[in-house]
Amino acid sequence: WYVSDDIEELEYAALSRAAAASLRLVAGDPEAPRRRVVVAVDVADKDAVVDPDRGLDAGAIGEVRIAGPVVLAKAAAVHADADDAEADVTAAAAALGAADQGDDDAQFVVDGAEDHELLWFGIQEIPSLLG
Repeated sequence: WYVSDDIEELEYAALSRAAAASLRLVAGDPEAPRRRVVVAVDVADKDAVVDPDRGLDAGAIGEVRIAGPVVLAKAAAVHADADDAEADVTAAAAALGAADQGDDDAQFVVDGAEDHELLWFGIQEIPSLLG
C-alpha cells in the first residue's frame, strides 16, 4: 500500500497508521488519557497478517494482525504524544466520528492531532511513561 524501498519511510508510514489507530482507541474510551501511544515490536513476517475481513477496507490499509500474544521483551520502542499534544488529541478524538462522516471541519480538527509527531522512548522508559 506504500510504495517505497526505504525501510525508514516504511516504518514512518506504519507509525503514522498506528498513531491514527491509537486515536481511534482513545476516542472509544472516555476514561483513556488523551494521548496516542504506539508500541513498536519486532515480530517475524509470518506472524503479521492482513485481516481477511478488512483487506479491502480503506481504513485498514497497512493494518496487520499479530498471530498471537507479544511479550514486552519484543518491544523495540514506544512512541507517545508530548504533553503539548493533549488538547489537540482531545479535540481530534471528539471530532473523529464527524470526520468519518465526511465533515471537512471535523477532519481539519483530526488533522491537527496528526500534526504532532510522536516522541520516541526506549523500552526501559516504559515504567516512567506509565506514571
